[in-house]
Amino acid sequence: MNDSRSIRFHYLLRAVILLVFALYIGHLVQQDALHYYVAPKLARWVQLCPIPLTLMALSLTIQALFGKGSVLCDCEHRLPHSFFKSTALYGLFLFPLLLGFLLPDRALGSMAAAKKGISLSSLPTEAKNSARFESIDPYHEELTELAKILYAQPVVPVYSAIFSETLGALELYKQQFAGKEITITGFLYRDQGEHSENSFAIGRFLVQCCTADATPFGILVDSGKLKSLPTDTWIEVRGKLQVVPYKGQEIMQISAESITPIKQPVTPYIYTSPDSITAWKELEGSTKITK
Repeated sequence: MNDSRSIRFHYLLRAVILLVFALYIGHLVQQDALHYYVAPKLARWVQLCPIPLTLMALSLTIQALFGKGSVLCDCEHRLPHSFFKSTALYGLFLFPLLLGFLLPDRALGSMAAAKKGISLSSLPTEAKNSARFESIDPYHEELTELAKILYAQPVVPVYSAIFSETLGALELYKQQFAGKEITITGFLYRDQGEHSENSFAIGRFLVQCCTADATPFGILVDSGKLKSLPTDTWIEVRGKLQVVPYKGQEIMQISAESITPIKQPVTPYIYTSPDSITAWKELEGSTKITK
């Protein structure tokens, strides 16, 4: 059984940790940096977390300062009595928070892509279809419809809102899109195993929930005689699509006609779209209005 003073002490420590968590989330919201860590659909709920966290911290503080010893709950678990054990236990929570406050908030880049492995082919081999925009797989009907729309464009734009869906449609019908012009933005990534300075990938991180599940993927670029740029530079590439052999499979590659450095977008990650066709129409409509 834990004594009353020990329980009060640990209540206060836990209250402090909860309060620091609330302050850190508030800091991310104030700095408009929450999107570096969680997807927008989750961010709206995370923004509310400081309220219950603060209330929980307040409750623990009240219990620690004013609660009667007879009603303090130790839940029959032995608390760490030594300074070393307490430091080790609460350090597991405080150390990541300290790093969060001290380290700059920035998007994932080539270092994370190298560890996860960037995917240059968004669809499995058996799902690819050589027929002209005729889907034999009901799971890819939407990509087929999107491919028809993209093929009709003089230049295929890869919008951030439907980035993964666009590359999926291109990959599904890569033979048909060979020779088509494309424009795409992302960060420059070089595979450490590649020795050619003219070859690199332009990629983005696809986030489903938070950066822990972020998946890097993109498309190969042949820069030709264009000026080489540093890894992690955000660029816009314009060029023509071609099908090339790569590590035992055929993938799409852009033969670059221009490579332009750009500023990192406010929201650097990409997310799946529930309806890429509707999203395309909305994006095209807003683009025409701004022209």
